Amino acid sequence: MSNDELAQLRRDIQILKDIEEIQRMKHGYFRCVDTGNIAEIAPMLHDDVDVHFIGGTYEWNLKGKQAYLDAMTQSFNPQVVAQHNGHSPEIHILSETEATGFWYLYDNFWNLAEGRYTYGTALYKDRYVRERGRWLIRRTVYRRIYEVVEPMPRDKVPNFTYRWLADPNARIPD
Repeated sequence: MSNDELAQLRRDIQILKDIEEIQRMKHGYFRCVDTGNIAEIAPMLHDDVDVHFIGGTYEWNLKGKQAYLDAMTQSFNPQVVAQHNGHSPEIHILSETEATGFWYLYDNFWNLAEGRYTYGTALYKDRYVRERGRWLIRRTVYRRIYEVVEPMPRDKVPNFTYRWLADPNARIPD
């Protein structure tokens, strides 16, 4: 193998490692959203993160890490049951410090306090930057493909036998 071929192989391997790191981060992000683990989400976000989520009944347009974390803390509370699956990632490494990604989202969101069940799909488009050796979410945007919002009268609330966000001691066992 020539020196040029070896150098190209090293670049290709680094790209694959970067893609894997970004995917692992984003999968962790979805896990942390549903478990309300704001402390673990925080280091995934750039300090100046831009957030723009467009649903059928809502729109979030937030600037900065703290604004986003505050909104997440308020939204993912003990009166909520949430399930977000991000899949089919399309990660593009633009340079050693920049990348983009598309994700397909399917989610369920039961708001027990407001008596509302929301579900649907969306397309995420993220922008990532690498700082201090870590990939961070610099911009995250999604727009719904479809959204269904249904009233949930008190007599129609699912029989949840456990709700993670309602359990102050919830954690994954060691």
